[in-house]
Formats: sequence, C-alpha cells, structure tokens
Amino acid sequence: MTARTLVLLRHAKAETPGELPDFERQLTDRGRADAGAAGAWMAAEGLRPDLVLCSPATRTRQTWHAVAVALGEGDAPEVRYEDGLYAGGRTEVVDLLRGLPDSVGTVLVVGHNPTISDVSILFRPDGDVVTEGLKTAGIAVHRTEASWAATEPGSLPLVAEHTARG
Repeated sequence: MTARTLVLLRHAKAETPGELPDFERQLTDRGRADAGAAGAWMAAEGLRPDLVLCSPATRTRQTWHAVAVALGEGDAPEVRYEDGLYAGGRTEVVDLLRGLPDSVGTVLVVGHNPTISDVSILFRPDGDVVTEGLKTAGIAVHRTEASWAATEPGSLPLVAEHTARG
C-alpha cells in the first residue's frame, strides 16, 4: 500500500480581534510572508497536496492562497472549504480524514488552534513527547501506510515539523 501523508498547517499570523467578526480577520504583513514561506518549505520537501481541506475563515483562505502561490506550477489540488474546520474540533478533522478515498496520497489541512495542534498530538503514537502546540504558520507532517478510513489516535507518526517564517 502507498504511504499517505497528512500535512497540518496552522494559519499564519492574523490581525488582533477588533471591529471585524473573528471569521473575517485577515493576515498581517508578517502572516502573508510566513504563509509564503510555509509553501516554499512544503515545495522544497516535496509536499504537494492532492487535496486541501481548509477552514472557510478569511485568514485560513489567505494562508492557503499564499501557500499555493509558493508551491508554484504543477497540478492544482482539489480545495474544499469545510465549515467544521472553523467551528469544530479534532473530531471533525478525524471524520473528514476517515472519509477520504485512498487515492488521495497527500492532504493538507489548513485550520486554527487549538484544533490543529490537538489533532497533531492525537495522531502521534504513545510516548511521543509534546512540549507545545504549533505556532502560527506551523506545520506538522504525519505519515502512515494505512487507509484513511483506519485513521485513529496514535496511528499517524510525526515525520517532520516546521515553523515557517518569511
């Protein structure tokens, strides 16, 4: 069976809450640069998603756009904006992954903390020491030989972690 790769990306640095609703918060200049750096790192690591699952919030959409630009030419992945990635928690992420066809080799999930960090911690096998969650524009890469339908806690070992700074 072919390996499946899960790339978890916490959105880049966003504006502090102000007049706008949380859903509409945008990336700061630093956030846009960091999101581009995240895409450049993914490209250098050969992490080109077949599918992108993205929260529909403005800051996550902007993060994905900057990542996509940095990934450059190549086959454009399917992108799905999932309400559960904004309003839900780790259960919604696990359910989305379990529903993926095994033809999807690499999936990128762009979301928010604490959910993105919680999911990364949940998937690590017992004994993996976790000192802190992902920072803004933080990336956790997990890999498994199992089917997406078999996604369970402890079933996707962490193979790389990176905090992108532009």
